Amino acid sequence: MITHRTPDSRFADLPGYAFLPNYVEDLPGYPGLRLHYLDEGPRDAKRVFLCLHGEPSWCYLYRKMIPLFVASGARVIAPDFFGFGRSDKPEADADYNFDFHRNTILRLVEQLDLSNITLVVQDWGGLIGLTLPVDAGFRARLQRLLIMNTALGLGAAPSEGFLAWKAYVAANPDFPVGALMGRAEPTLTPAEIAAYDAPFPDIRFKAGVRRFPEMVMINPAMDGVAVSREAARFWREDWRGPTFMAIGMKDPVLGPDVMRKMAALIQGCPPPMELAEAGHFVQEHGDIVAAAALKAFGDQP
Repeated sequence: MITHRTPDSRFADLPGYAFLPNYVEDLPGYPGLRLHYLDEGPRDAKRVFLCLHGEPSWCYLYRKMIPLFVASGARVIAPDFFGFGRSDKPEADADYNFDFHRNTILRLVEQLDLSNITLVVQDWGGLIGLTLPVDAGFRARLQRLLIMNTALGLGAAPSEGFLAWKAYVAANPDFPVGALMGRAEPTLTPAEIAAYDAPFPDIRFKAGVRRFPEMVMINPAMDGVAVSREAARFWREDWRGPTFMAIGMKDPVLGPDVMRKMAALIQGCPPPMELAEAGHFVQEHGDIVAAAALKAFGDQP
C-alpha cells in the first residue's frame, strides 16, 4: 500500500484551530498507518464527545463545537478518517471501503477505552457512525446521540442532487476541496477555505475524498447496506438514550426531508433544531448547535 502523509507545515496557524495533534500508529488491523485525532478536555472526564466528520472535511469542521463541549467538563475525541486531515492517506482508491473506515473508529474507541460516549455525527460521519452500535462493544459505551445532516445507507435509490455530486467528483478526480466547501458554506473566510484544502497538497492525497461519493450505498448489494439495516433496527427499536438533532435547512441533499425521516426512525428523538441559514456543513454553525445540545442534555459547565 502506497501512502502519503501531509506535511505538518500545511497545518500551521489555521484560523480558529489551536488544538494539538494526537496520533495512533499501532491501530489493530492498520499496520504502517498513522491515524490523527484531537483529544481535548480532561482524560478522566465522565462524558466523552466522539465527533465524526464527513466528506470532504476533517476534524477542523468541529473547531466551533469543541470549546463548548470542553467547557461543560467533557472530553472530546475528533478523529480524521484515513485519507483525510492529518491522518495518513493511502494513494489507491481501491484501498478505501466501508469496513476500512468503520473498523478504524471501532478500533480507536477500544484503544482509547472510551465510555459514556455522546456520538456526534454528520454526513459520512453518520453513514458510518450510526452503524457503530451494531457492535455490542461500542453499544455498551454509547450514552447519547447528537445528529446533524446525515442518513443511513439502506440501499435506496439516490436523489438527483446526490447523483449530480457523484458525477462531479468522478469527472474531477483532483477537485478543489476548499472551493467546494466555500460554495457550500458562504460564511467561510479565505483562510478557512485554505484550512479545508490543507490536507491535500495534490491529487495523490485525494483518493479518500474521491471514494466517499462512490461508496454511498445506493443499491442493496453494496458494502455497508446489511449493517446499516441492522443499525436502523437498533435506532428504531432498541435505542433508549437522549438524542439531539440539528438540521441545516439549506442542504439540498441531506436536508429537511431526509432528516425528518431520520427523526421518525430514531426512537425518542425530540423535535429537531432547525437552522434556517445553515447548509450541509452544520458544524460551521456549531457554537449555536453545541450550546443548544448541551442545554438539552442538561450538561453544566
